[in-house]
Amino acid sequence: MAPSATSTVTETVAPPQTLKTTRIFGAYKEIAPANFSKEVEEGKTGLKAAKYQNYLPTWNPEQKYGPLQPFEHYEHGKDADTSYPELLPEGSAVTHLTPTIGTEVRGVQLSSLSDAGKDQLARFVAERKVVAFRAQDFADLPIAKALEFGGYFGRHHIHPTSGSPEGHPEIHLVHRGEGDKGHETFFETRTSSVAWHSDVSYEQQPPGTTFLYILDKPETGGDTLFVNAAEAYNRLSPLFQERLHGLKATHSGIEQANASNSRGGIRRREPVVNAHPIVRTHPATGEKALFVNPQFTRDIVGLKKEESDAILKFLYDHLAYGADFQARVKWEEGTVVVWDNRVTQHSALLDWKSGQRRHLARITPQAEPPFETPFSS
Repeated sequence: MAPSATSTVTETVAPPQTLKTTRIFGAYKEIAPANFSKEVEEGKTGLKAAKYQNYLPTWNPEQKYGPLQPFEHYEHGKDADTSYPELLPEGSAVTHLTPTIGTEVRGVQLSSLSDAGKDQLARFVAERKVVAFRAQDFADLPIAKALEFGGYFGRHHIHPTSGSPEGHPEIHLVHRGEGDKGHETFFETRTSSVAWHSDVSYEQQPPGTTFLYILDKPETGGDTLFVNAAEAYNRLSPLFQERLHGLKATHSGIEQANASNSRGGIRRREPVVNAHPIVRTHPATGEKALFVNPQFTRDIVGLKKEESDAILKFLYDHLAYGADFQARVKWEEGTVVVWDNRVTQHSALLDWKSGQRRHLARITPQAEPPFETPFSS
């Protein structure tokens, strides 16, 4: 009999693969851990203990708040002496990181500023966009005193989902504990940790002058990027600037709240969606700035999806690729970074693999509802 023209091959069938879902929550990129080991942070496992135990995060499900109510914000930067005699007295050292954004200041203690000095701080930060004050005592103050200082600049924002120190929900904590290897899981589905945003832009009255101070830091890494959204607006052609005027975009907190729920986190308030001008005006400087960001902005009111997506993608890319109007802030012990949330965006970086702790506290005074003034070429 002639041999068969066909043969049977036995193959081993691979088990079905588990799909990795990368975008459950739309554009929101969640990189913050939702928990930590208390024993590790207290130094009971042989790893280095947290320096500031009073700032370890808590997530209290009993903290429930109603919708934020409108309030009248007073912009202290309008009252400032722009020669900055109290903020930058003789003997202080001022170094500009780039021509358009970013300054480092030494020889000034923020906690000792008079009200006039605080007015100057608000204006100087609005002009320079982000300022790193070195060798500060903020972290060593009682938390209530730090909040008292920040409250001068506006009503404290209580974050709807983040961890906060026990008894102080007004403090927003950024915390990655000692020995944390969360970067390994994060980069299974991501190529970059960069996530440009303006803090809680979905609120009716987003923050203005904002404070972030270091508690613990890795030996290297964990820098913060900032972009000058006013200079980004200035770089656009007058025709395109004019086209953006009058447009509003929606900003959503829903995805952030859903991300918290999925990780067993808290929801202090129900999420909101608000529409803000794409071009907003700063009340003290009169500068116009782009006010859209990929973390929270969702669509342009009145445009079809494809039209909205095209314009927003251009603006996001314009801000993200604008290295010539960006600054990178490196953290040192005792640093307080102050920025104006109305004219900047920023991104944390998850770029260290040592497992060293990164722990910061943010004070987030709210400001006026975003507004725009007429286009002028």
